[in-house]
Amino acid sequence: MAWSILFVAGLLEITWAIGLKYTEGFSRLVPSVVTLAAMAGSIVLLGLALKSLPVGTAYAVWTGIGAVGTATLGIVLFGEPATALRLASIALIIAGIVGLKLVT
Repeated sequence: MAWSILFVAGLLEITWAIGLKYTEGFSRLVPSVVTLAAMAGSIVLLGLALKSLPVGTAYAVWTGIGAVGTATLGIVLFGEPATALRLASIALIIAGIVGLKLVT
């Protein structure tokens, strides 16, 4: 169950990271509220997952999910470059997340 909670926390991290772009410096109400709610939810769920997962593993996976999702959506939504090196780097983060899951 802790891994599922951690995964949702990671999805919320992606939500707030992408949401920051849409807040336009927190000058737009709805995107700002959604972004702040996602931030709070992400931290709360991370805290719940930490009840049974090691902090180093959980934090690394949480940030990894956020990094992979945010980088991928940056490519898809904002036309950021999808170079071979960038995609390989994303793949390495995924490999790290999987590795941490396998040894925990």
